[in-house]
Amino acid sequence: MPQTSIVLIHGLWMTSRCWENWVTRYAEKGFHVVTKSWPGMDIDIDELRRDPSSIATLGVTEVVDHYERIIRQLDPPPIVIGHSFGGLMTQILLDRGLGAVGVAIAPAPVKGIFLLPFSTVKVSFPALSNPANNHRAVPLTPEQFHYAFTNEMSEEDSLAVFNRYAVPGPDHLLFQAAFANFNPHAATAVDFMNERRAPLLFLSGGKDHVSPPSVVEANFRLYGKSKTVTDYKEFPQRTHYTLGQPGWEEVADYALDWALNKTSAGAAERHS
Repeated sequence: MPQTSIVLIHGLWMTSRCWENWVTRYAEKGFHVVTKSWPGMDIDIDELRRDPSSIATLGVTEVVDHYERIIRQLDPPPIVIGHSFGGLMTQILLDRGLGAVGVAIAPAPVKGIFLLPFSTVKVSFPALSNPANNHRAVPLTPEQFHYAFTNEMSEEDSLAVFNRYAVPGPDHLLFQAAFANFNPHAATAVDFMNERRAPLLFLSGGKDHVSPPSVVEANFRLYGKSKTVTDYKEFPQRTHYTLGQPGWEEVADYALDWALNKTSAGAAERHS
């Protein structure tokens, strides 16, 4: 029987390194784990920090196409798990008919979400306030990172996380998400009524400043009339750094257990 694969998709201001704990945990459970960074980001992290110009104009579609090529090489179809913008991309990939099941952790807003809380706007505002950033890859400062990702940590602990994981992010993605509702051909659009897509789980964190529960629930509700499986779960004490925040194992195991349950149920239904 072919080995089940898990594709992990990171978000903005990170590389695939952010999944390192999850990779070990899932590999020890016998899964083939695929963790590729966005195009142009699978390089030394210090090199990317020194010169991010190669990713300055990277957009949602280019990144999704990158993961589509990866997923199409896997048989059977993999479990797809994405965090932040990776959670948005997970939805687009499932909409394209890819993956056996998907998990969107604290996803960035898809087209159709109109109201964003202050904390989300605060994180995005430094990039969006300067139109020139639409063609730049800009890092967060340690202070901005602390607010966005590690707001439940001390400044010292947050700085250690920042030094380990943070990289410049192509701000073009933020512009695409922010102005999606004014664009009839928005890259962040998803067909919420697509009844051929795989089961989808949304996970949120109650302490998340970037994608708080109100944003994730709004995304979940957009699928409300769909007949396909769509579930939601909130972890009250989790921040946007849920992938590495102490207690990350609970989130990783919940995501995997849910995915395996849905893929097993789907397989049983298809063979009944």
